[in-house]
Amino acid sequence: MYQQNPISSHQTRLAADALATDLIAGEAGAVVSLHRLRSAVGEIFSALNETLRDERSKAAACLQRAEALLENLEQPAAPAPSSVSQGLAPWQIRRVLTHVDSNLDTPIHNKDLAVVARLSESHFNVAFRRSVGQPPHEYIIRRRMERAQGLMLSTDKALSEIAAECGLADQPHFTRLFRRVVGESPAAWRRARANPGALSAGPSDLNRH
Repeated sequence: MYQQNPISSHQTRLAADALATDLIAGEAGAVVSLHRLRSAVGEIFSALNETLRDERSKAAACLQRAEALLENLEQPAAPAPSSVSQGLAPWQIRRVLTHVDSNLDTPIHNKDLAVVARLSESHFNVAFRRSVGQPPHEYIIRRRMERAQGLMLSTDKALSEIAAECGLADQPHFTRLFRRVVGESPAAWRRARANPGALSAGPSDLNRH
């Protein structure tokens, strides 16, 4: 019987990068959404890979992470700056966002991002906000929360472990930031997606468990 070869992780990354490169048209404001799209496409390719290996549970986890990433793309993008000189160039945004995603489990300082973009820290802070629509610190917090959402959907790790993997000091700190960004506690967000029927169940139904 003919058997398809699994897609290698290198091929997955190349395919995702190629899609993002084809879509980038030079507008700085679009690079942020495209960066997330590339991450989501990578998860979808991983899901296809696991399906070919008949690892359906792993494939489902990859698709859940992709869904969490794509949910954020539905929000309207920040308007692009009127002049490239006022914000970051597309290559700078790609490098900075890649650096952020690669270091979400560690402290990330504006001065380090400025070095990646080859700018002074003060110039970088202004240019980043004009290009992305929010200060670097707020963007990093949002990316940490998106990473946490992916981990909560795809793993059974305790919230304290997820907080550590997202570069946060402890679970209370994680809970405060998550509630501020998402609008509910991490435990409630995870519980609702692990067992959607619990939201519609009455008190008597919940007491039976």
